[in-house]
Amino acid sequence: MLNRNFVKKTSAMLSLMLVIAMMVPVLAFAATGFSNLTYKDNAVTGSVYSDVYLDYSAGDAVYVNVYSPSGAFITSVKAAVYNNVYDSKGWHYAINDLKLGSYYDSVTVNTTVYKNNEVTVGDSVYATVKNTTSNRGSSGGGGGGGGYYGGGSTISVTSDGSVDAYTLTNSLANNDIVTLELSGDLALIPASALVDAVKAGKTLVIKNANGTLTLPLSVLKLDDLAKALGVDVKDMKIKVSIAKVTGATADAVKAAATALGGTQVADAVDFNVVAVDNGSKTAAVDFGKTYVSRTINVSKEVDSNKATGVLFNETTKKFSFVPSTFATADGKTTATLKRNGSSIYTVVESNKSFTDVASHWSKADVELLANKLVVDGATDTTFQPDRNITRAEFAALVVRSLGLTEKSATSTFKDVKSDAWYASTVATATYAGIIDGYEDNTFRPDAQITREELAAMVIRAMNYANISTSVTDPQSVLSKFKDANKIVWAQKEIAAAINAGLINGMTDDTIGSADQATRAQSATMLKRFLNKANFIN
Repeated sequence: MLNRNFVKKTSAMLSLMLVIAMMVPVLAFAATGFSNLTYKDNAVTGSVYSDVYLDYSAGDAVYVNVYSPSGAFITSVKAAVYNNVYDSKGWHYAINDLKLGSYYDSVTVNTTVYKNNEVTVGDSVYATVKNTTSNRGSSGGGGGGGGYYGGGSTISVTSDGSVDAYTLTNSLANNDIVTLELSGDLALIPASALVDAVKAGKTLVIKNANGTLTLPLSVLKLDDLAKALGVDVKDMKIKVSIAKVTGATADAVKAAATALGGTQVADAVDFNVVAVDNGSKTAAVDFGKTYVSRTINVSKEVDSNKATGVLFNETTKKFSFVPSTFATADGKTTATLKRNGSSIYTVVESNKSFTDVASHWSKADVELLANKLVVDGATDTTFQPDRNITRAEFAALVVRSLGLTEKSATSTFKDVKSDAWYASTVATATYAGIIDGYEDNTFRPDAQITREELAAMVIRAMNYANISTSVTDPQSVLSKFKDANKIVWAQKEIAAAINAGLINGMTDDTIGSADQATRAQSATMLKRFLNKANFIN
């Protein structure tokens, strides 16, 4: 016979186990839920509760995701810590006026709990809530939640530049273009959040009151940058700064504009993109051949024929041309500058003229490119439009037109001495694939350039700028010119130049490929190239 006390203890234990077994599924599904969830005026509000404490300072968080009635993702927000409120339901996290931007009769809301660097799938819950407003109009872009978006296209960045990795990862997963709106001058972007976006060719737009930088993420070679810093990608950040130039540097920029006889019409802004480790070590980001756009606010409406974006060289204290276009809307003029590098940029306005082009056919093109700092006068008052131009002189004009930073002089060609004025220009043009030498390893810098060579260089500049120049049937393009058989080697290039509208025949039926090109012809061809590339307007 069993001991009576043993039976009583066993029965009590079985009862307790039964109660626990009955509670387990309830606890599993009650871990997270919504409280006071409403959808009104196209905005979702309320709070999320969880019986698991989340340490936001350690990266834990609750994200609230919103979907349309068809199941399409609309936006996401990081719920804010709600004054550390804890009640019988658990800890509460606020959904602060999550605006959806468009009217829906109802939306489905769910949660994603992120704890200890992992998404806790079991804590995800769903709720469908009806729109209680009668206003079916748009309520504006999404916002709320302290500026964090889990899947929206805009993320607000505080003045210290911090960007939440999970928020950015989710936003880039759901959008091809994500905008970082800066409160200060910089963004510190976790490289770990960019890995998939780099492969997918996504884009970040970084903006503040000083300007905007549109960064194609494909330019970021994350592994190479991490190696240069001696860290893993997960321990690296991409630092983007858009800062107004002040002090002595600002004074030097103003002086450079005055020295040109021009007027500075925008603040000088330093756009800089580097990789950084957790300390003070940095590695410059090389954009390669990719032209990265940035915008600067211009202080007044300008004539695009007289204004240009420029790069300020802190060493030489001089300006150089940057491909740039201008647009005015709502009384505000913006310059868009395109270049494959970081630097200080501003906008200057000039009104150059030359006495010997006053009645010349090239007047408009010459003066436009002089205002753009692409061409120089032979003197302060003359241009000499009909003088022939040398191979070195035209190479320098092409390098300027592309806005390239000149490289150190090298001895690629045996007739280009390292101390020649054109040495670095030739090195730069060679590196960019703009020029080739002759079979005897000479460049012949002082030889007068032919129209054939001129066309070839400009077509290569088009290719560098990633503009298609292919011609299916070059011979059909050249067939109307009776002297096409005199083209020595650049049949494809001349056909491409004609097809792109960069060059015309000397007459209706002659191309004059062997003729020596003039300064006026060079300026006109470069102006057409700049228009074709959308480098000016």
